[in-house]
Amino acid sequence: MERMPNIEPSITTPSRLSPAETKHDGVQQPWVKNYQPGVPAEIELPTESLVAMFERSVHEAGDAPAMEFFGRRTTYRELGEQVSSAAEGLRLLGVRAGDRVALILPNCPQHVVAFYAVLRLGAVVVEHNPLYTSRELRHQFEDHQARVVIAWDKVVENIKEFPADIAIDRIVSVNLLAEFPALKRLALKLPVKKLRETRAALSAPAPGTLAWKDLLKSGTLDPAHPRPNVQDLAVIGYTSGTTGRPKGAMLTHFNLYSNALQGEAWMHGAQTRKEVLYAVLPMFHAFGMTLYLTFGVRKQGLLVLFPKFDTDLVLAAMKKTPATVYCAVPPIYERTALAAMDKGISLRSCKFCISGAMNLPDHVVELWESVAGGLLVEGYGMTESSPVALGNPFHPSRQPGTIGVPFPSTLMKVVDVDDPTQEVAQGEPGELLIKGPQVFKGYWNNPGETAKSLTEDGWLRTGDIVTLSPEGFTKIVDRAKELVITGGFNVSPSEVEGVLRQHVNVIDAAVFGKPLERGGEMVVAAVQMEPGTVLNEADLRAHCKELMARYKVPVRIIEIEDMPRSMLGKILRKQVKDQLLPLL
Repeated sequence: MERMPNIEPSITTPSRLSPAETKHDGVQQPWVKNYQPGVPAEIELPTESLVAMFERSVHEAGDAPAMEFFGRRTTYRELGEQVSSAAEGLRLLGVRAGDRVALILPNCPQHVVAFYAVLRLGAVVVEHNPLYTSRELRHQFEDHQARVVIAWDKVVENIKEFPADIAIDRIVSVNLLAEFPALKRLALKLPVKKLRETRAALSAPAPGTLAWKDLLKSGTLDPAHPRPNVQDLAVIGYTSGTTGRPKGAMLTHFNLYSNALQGEAWMHGAQTRKEVLYAVLPMFHAFGMTLYLTFGVRKQGLLVLFPKFDTDLVLAAMKKTPATVYCAVPPIYERTALAAMDKGISLRSCKFCISGAMNLPDHVVELWESVAGGLLVEGYGMTESSPVALGNPFHPSRQPGTIGVPFPSTLMKVVDVDDPTQEVAQGEPGELLIKGPQVFKGYWNNPGETAKSLTEDGWLRTGDIVTLSPEGFTKIVDRAKELVITGGFNVSPSEVEGVLRQHVNVIDAAVFGKPLERGGEMVVAAVQMEPGTVLNEADLRAHCKELMARYKVPVRIIEIEDMPRSMLGKILRKQVKDQLLPLL
C-alpha cells in the first residue's frame, strides 16, 4: 500500500493571548468583546494526536458511558478495548501508517470504533456518505485509492460494482443489528410488519466480506505499536465543488484536535463526563465528525447514536437520557420542537445548540427557544476548516441572522473577489477569508485546486460573499461557488447537470437552488430537451436516482427552449435562476 509522509502544519503555533492583545496586522479585533464571558481569545494549541486524546479519555472516564445505541450502552473502557481489537485486526489485514482506510457507515458504535482504530495505526480515515451510489463512491475511490473498506453491509454491493481497475484488498462488513440490545434483536425477529421493515432497513447480507465481529477476534494491538503525531494526516473528507468532482480535503490531527478545543472553549460551561450529545448529524459529515468523534470524546461525554434522524427515536431517547448538546440543521430543530410540543416531551435539558450547514430562519430560533433550555445560535464552517470557523456566542451579544464571529485563535478578513490581496471597506460585500489552526492542508492529489483555495500565506478562500458589521459579526449575502445547500448537504450544480445530460432526451441543463422559508434550498433543474421529445419529470428523476444520492435529485424540473449562454458558449446559470425563480 502507498504510504503518506508526515505533514507539517502550515499554521504557526501562537502564544496564548488575552482578548485585549488579540490583534491582526497590529489592529485589535473587534469581535472578541462579544464573546461569552469566560471564552478565551486564544486556545492552547494541541501538541499531541487525537489518539493520545482518545486514550486519555478512556483512561480517565473508565466505566463512564461513552455510547448509547437503541438503549445499549458501551463504557469508555469497553470502547478502548474494542478500538485496540479493531486496530489489531486492521493491522493483520495489512493496514500501515499513512494508508487510507475507507469508512462507509451511518452513525453506529462500530463507526466510532473504526474511526479511532484506523487513527491508532497512524492510518488515514476516509469518510464516505453511505447514501451514495456506486458511481459516486467510485470517483472518490479512484482518487484516494484505499485498499481496505469498512462498510455497512447494506452498501457492500455498491463497492462490488466498482470496475476491476479499482483494487480493493478487503471489505469489512458491519451489521448494525449486532449492536442492538439483546431484547431488541429478539423483538425484530417477530412476525410483525413494522419490525420486519426495521430489520430490513438496518441489515442486509454481505457475502464475500469479513464480518466486523470477526475482525475483533484478532486479539489486541501491542501497546508499543507506534502512534501518530500531531502533524500527521488524520482524515480525508470529500467536499463538493463547482466542477462537480468532489475534492478530498486533508485534515491533520492538529486541525481536528484544534477545532475540538475551539468548540470546547465556545461551549463555555460544558462539563467533563456530564454532557449528553445526540448524534443526529451524520459522522461522515465534518460537522458531525467534530461534534461527536473529537469534541464529544474530548469532553468524555455520552454519545447517543442515531443511524438516521427520526423524531420518534429522538423523543423516546429524550425521556430516558435527555440531551444537553443538540447540534443540528434548521429542519431538524423545527421537526423536533413541533413533535416535542405535540407529545408533551421536555427539551429543557438542551443547553448547547448550534445550527450549521444552512441559513437559520428566525422562526426556527423562536420556536426552538420557546421549548428548549438554551439559546439556539448559528455557526459557520466548511470541511476545509475542520469544519467550524465562526459562531454566534451563547450570550445576549449574539446577532440572529448572522453567522457570528470568529472562533478563538481564528482570524478573518473580507477581500475583493477578484483580488484577494485587497480588503474591502467596512460593510462592503467581499469574499470571506479564514486563517487558523483548523484550516486544512490542501486537497489530496490536487495541487491546482489547493492553490485556488489557500493563499501563499495560509488564508482559506471560502467562496462565500459576506458583509462585516462594525462589531465583527458576519452575514452571508451570496455564494460565489453556486453550491446548493439542501438538508445541510452541499450539492454541486455541475454534477447534477452532468447526470441530466446523460439522459437520451436532454440536450443541456442548468441547476440552481430555490431558497425555502424553513431554511436551506430546493434543488431545481432547467432542461433543454431534444426536438420532438416531451419532458417527463418522473422519468428524469428516476434517471437521476440511479446515478446520485437522493438528496441531489431535482425536486422541480422545468423545460426551457434555449439556455442563455456567454460568448464562449457557457451556460449562464445565474440568468437561468433569475428568470425562473419568480415562476416557482
